[in-house]
Amino acid sequence: MAEKNREPNRLIHESSPYLLQHAYNPVDWHAWGDEALQKAKQQDKPILVSIGYAACHWCHVMEREAFENTKIAQAMNRHFVCIKVDREERPDVDAIYMDTLAAMGIQGGWPLNVFLTPEAKPFYGGTYFPPKQWEALLTSIAEAYQKNRADLDASAEQFVAHLNLSELEKYGLKQPNYHVLEDDFKLIGHNISRNFDKRYGGMGQAPKFPMPSNYLFLLRYLHHTQDQTIQNHINLTLREMAYGGIYDQIGGGFARYSVDEQWLVPHFEKMLYDNGQLVSLYAEAYQATHEALYHDVVFETIAFVERELMSPEGGFYSSLDADSEGEEGKFYTYTKDELHTVLGDEEPLFSKYYHATATGNFEHGRNILHRRIPDEKFAEENELEQDVLEEMVRDWKQKLMQVRAQRTRPALDDKILTSWNALMLKGLADAYYTFGNKHFLELALKNAAFILDNLKKGDRLYHNYKQGKATITGFLEDYALLIRALLRLYEVTFDEKWLLEAKQLADYTLDNFLDEAERLFFFTDKNAGKLVARKKEIFDNVVPSSNSVMATNLHLLGLYFDEGRYALLSDEMLARVKELLLKEPSHLSNWASLYFQKLTPTAEVVIVGPKAPEMRAELTSFYLPNVVLAGATEATQSRLPLLHDRPAINGKTTVYVCYNKTCQLPVHTAAEALKQLRDAELPPKFPTL
Repeated sequence: MAEKNREPNRLIHESSPYLLQHAYNPVDWHAWGDEALQKAKQQDKPILVSIGYAACHWCHVMEREAFENTKIAQAMNRHFVCIKVDREERPDVDAIYMDTLAAMGIQGGWPLNVFLTPEAKPFYGGTYFPPKQWEALLTSIAEAYQKNRADLDASAEQFVAHLNLSELEKYGLKQPNYHVLEDDFKLIGHNISRNFDKRYGGMGQAPKFPMPSNYLFLLRYLHHTQDQTIQNHINLTLREMAYGGIYDQIGGGFARYSVDEQWLVPHFEKMLYDNGQLVSLYAEAYQATHEALYHDVVFETIAFVERELMSPEGGFYSSLDADSEGEEGKFYTYTKDELHTVLGDEEPLFSKYYHATATGNFEHGRNILHRRIPDEKFAEENELEQDVLEEMVRDWKQKLMQVRAQRTRPALDDKILTSWNALMLKGLADAYYTFGNKHFLELALKNAAFILDNLKKGDRLYHNYKQGKATITGFLEDYALLIRALLRLYEVTFDEKWLLEAKQLADYTLDNFLDEAERLFFFTDKNAGKLVARKKEIFDNVVPSSNSVMATNLHLLGLYFDEGRYALLSDEMLARVKELLLKEPSHLSNWASLYFQKLTPTAEVVIVGPKAPEMRAELTSFYLPNVVLAGATEATQSRLPLLHDRPAINGKTTVYVCYNKTCQLPVHTAAEALKQLRDAELPPKFPTL
């Protein structure tokens, strides 16, 4: 039934693109909030919560099959108070009910459909249901609620008790382990390496997610150990991802995951949070390896984000859908005939380069473009000069982008989220840190100004922004990820306002998120609306956990501001999870990166003098994974303890390399500073200038 022939439901007043997608369903949807929860209590009806997100393929399928079906919608409306939740807007709600599914022994995913008592306590749930199965389930749950209410209530109480277990209790983390040891660090590396796919890279089998925090840790592990096996795996993984269909070979940017082990067939949705982190990863990998492919991935991915996900005001939108014209991947794939029409006589060489065939490697005879060998090898095999090949590739991309411009675009989720913007902000700052491209810094500064102007009110952050409004109280991930991005922005600008903003936000989290007893942070602000449980996030997933990021932030802020309370809390947080980290490092890899920073003292590199920005740029062309940078053209202008009593000697730009409040002799060249850093580590890790 066309939307114009339907009356909209309450979701028509929401700003979330995902909720608006459901605004013309015949289901009497509510958004999560007091109105719906009160209605359930007043009418004594169970609650049906359906959680998804705008770019979710199976969410769209279930909507078409069930939520647009008038008969099924009538059953939902008759028996339940129905609530739609955008998991990206309400990760707190999503986390609680996803945890419930795990307690039920059900594999989680989206759409996530959970049945609750009128008090919002869960008693049953699942993910995608075919329409007949969904209809039968609705009837079964409604009958059970009428006839076996006491049993459902008892089951719900058990689930709520499980949800309110502390993370430390749940995983048996009773005693903190404060020891930071070389042998344990190597055990972390060994245990994470057990999951390596040595043929195609990545971890485990299909489906494969990029998991940037795993490889950021492995880069640090490689730096410390010089382990050739680790180096080979990093290069294999980053190369295969960049060559695969998970990477958009024509327009740049990464899809969310690959459905196969070879990184060939992606789930075509493109998420801001993936691309921000992958910019950081490939920029850092370039620092460590100077691999040209990694340079290209960073520049192309940033170009994609700026072109397709950046708002006029400087914020970044959330995602692009996987589907267009009702087909997944249609926007990104090509038939052989389409390629020949566009490329003419060059099509056979193009198809050889990108492995396009007449039968296709995807649905409907379409081709997912992908590579298998480096340009230099392809050029040699095809008797071409490499620079000629590279010029042809640029021309092919331009022509195919023109074809794309005429296609129906995938739907855009145009809400702006603080946490995801912070990941992209850090990606841009990391790219500038590595490559010195001024446009990257301009984008970063514009985005930082947008976030602080529109998503911060007083001392508090908000999570979401659309159409001039920010409405949802910020979560720990918003604070943690923005603090981390602002710390990096300070390092590439030496503008102390970013550092002071980071400190203020950290102090707010200490006052409003910290569990003093467990010395870990809750995910939700104590001033936010109450849910059936107040959770903590400790596992690093496709995005690092908010607690691991906060522990890292506190480590860095302790160095910048000489604040012992920050450093102590960071130590306590790591100590709480250490035993789990040793056993399951692939699920705590950002914690593992923090472990690396505490294994040997973090170097404090202070640059003072008229050429401080230039000296910083020279130093950051090298891979320095355990360094904090501070600087000023005149130290007397600084409020930072790190810069106190550290003048520019004789007016010349001066570098101070310090560890544990003890400094080396001041020097005046990057080469001398790098030698001091190199000599402090055994074996040497830095090249000689």
